[in-house]
Formats: sequence, C-alpha cells, structure tokens
Amino acid sequence: MLILGMILFGMLVGAAAQLILGREGRSIDWTMAIVAGLVGSFVGGLLSSLLAGDGIALRPSGIIGSIVGAVIVTGVWRWSRTRSVTR
Repeated sequence: MLILGMILFGMLVGAAAQLILGREGRSIDWTMAIVAGLVGSFVGGLLSSLLAGDGIALRPSGIIGSIVGAVIVTGVWRWSRTRSVTR
C-alpha cells in the first residue's frame, strides 16, 4: 500500500511540476510526471525535511521540497531533450 501511495504522490507532484513549468502539448506526459515526481520527491522532499528537522514524516516542508525537486528534474529533463534535438 505504501508503494502505491508513493507512486500516486509522485505522479501528482510531477503533474504539478509540469503545470508550473507549462505543458509542452495539450496533455500531461504521465511517464515524465511519475519519474520526475518520484525522483524530485526523493531528493527535494528528503533534503528539505531533514534540513527543517522534520525527519522523514509527511510535513509541509517535505511537500514543498518535493514540488521544487520535481520542477528541477522536469526542467533538466526538458533542457536535455531540447539540447539533444538541436544537435
């Protein structure tokens, strides 16, 4: 159950990151949303929770860190994809 919750949370955070950065089409790329959400949540959420002293519990600092991490991962993903297309 925890794994399904983490995947769902990662998908929502990744979709939020795509909405913040603007979608590159008409719909959300769910594959990128899941990957960016999970990686961004792990890196950004864990770092911000530990720096705030909240531990690993679900707190606002972790949620904000997750969204910031997913925005960074999505931005890097888009930048690398456009860079490889222009070569």
